[in-house]
Amino acid sequence: MLDVRRLRLLRDLARLGTIAAVAEAHTYTPSAVSQQLAALQREAGVALLERAGRRVTLTPTGEALVRHTEVVLAALEAADATLAAARGGLSGTVRIGAYPSAVRTLLPPALVALARDHPALDLMVTELDPVDVPDALRDRRLDVALAHDYDVVPTAPDPALDSTPLLAETVYLAVPATLVAETLADVRQADWILGSPGTLCHTVARHACQLAGFRPTVRHHADDFTAMLALVAAGQGVALVPELAVGRPPEGVRLIPLDLRRRTRITYRKGAGDHPAVAACVAALHAAARDHAPVLRPA
Repeated sequence: MLDVRRLRLLRDLARLGTIAAVAEAHTYTPSAVSQQLAALQREAGVALLERAGRRVTLTPTGEALVRHTEVVLAALEAADATLAAARGGLSGTVRIGAYPSAVRTLLPPALVALARDHPALDLMVTELDPVDVPDALRDRRLDVALAHDYDVVPTAPDPALDSTPLLAETVYLAVPATLVAETLADVRQADWILGSPGTLCHTVARHACQLAGFRPTVRHHADDFTAMLALVAAGQGVALVPELAVGRPPEGVRLIPLDLRRRTRITYRKGAGDHPAVAACVAALHAAARDHAPVLRPA
């Protein structure tokens, strides 16, 4: 019988690319990871790994085993969900991750409802960028997370994760009130305020400008939409701001709705959707999204 913990290491090697990265993710030494993978290969009785220069890569059989591993891990999550439902009552720690504007708007009422209806749950919140959500869920640092993508930059499905749509928001072009503009093309000569390189907001803004036929001139980087709006009000440039992040914009900012949507999903490990604690979080977040603002459209 193959060892599930070793299968998880093989899966993570396929995902992360190096033994050093797998070791860091699991707080092992690289030597320990190598030993565990060698033991897995002996258990399998066929070659799962091969050398490619100084790196170790998966053989076709190893890649096939990774696909089976995803199924096995999902089945274990489903089994855990079944046992939790049989025990009855909701208790224990639930780690919830979300992007900043959701932490500020959607999570507080959901947390209040969960604490009221399920007082034995220990709720822990982590704020993070959506690009970091998949790894945090796979590594079990999170149990439930709000992640988003944009219709112009869709995210490919992750074989280790399941999700349910939550909402879709209009994205606005925020411009100084004195600037004459109605479309993205009208601000091709303007300075831009973007998120930090590597964030989804940064990628989306650049891609949206490219679709409009130009490359943005980036003057400032800010990862907080409130800071972006303040810079826009100060005449420092223009920015893309999704509906949840608009709040009460400062004086001197005009918001132009674009044909661009940010789409939020509630995400969790595959197989965990029927876990009572996960289901309770999903229900509370859906209620919070419905109550937050009538203008937000269910996804």
